[in-house]
Amino acid sequence: MAYEAIGQDIGTFTAAADLSAKQYHFVVLASATTVNVATAITNAPIGILQNKPESGQQAIVRISGVSKVVADGTLAAANFIGTSADAQADAISPGTDTTVYMTGQCIEAASAGETTSMILNITNCRAA
Repeated sequence: MAYEAIGQDIGTFTAAADLSAKQYHFVVLASATTVNVATAITNAPIGILQNKPESGQQAIVRISGVSKVVADGTLAAANFIGTSADAQADAISPGTDTTVYMTGQCIEAASAGETTSMILNITNCRAA
């Protein structure tokens, strides 16, 4: 069962689009003060969206700690995580997936489309 723990959230961003169906997806900076969902595995995510904002509303982004996240495919506990092209969590192999940014590590197993938990550690470093 997915859970969250105390983490660091930033609530000063604005949703650049309707993100009401994108809670627990990875987001990227769209401009200096707005966020949108990641659209490529090569995007450098800043965190995970915690609420369901519509365009122009406040977007709360978790940048570290334990967060819920939506799985893109099958995930196992201890998998290293990057973003998929649709802003969901995808298992990556450091040293192999060198174009993907590592965002943290999965805490529990999940199937595609399920919400799971991860240790979020955004470093903006590629998984080289």
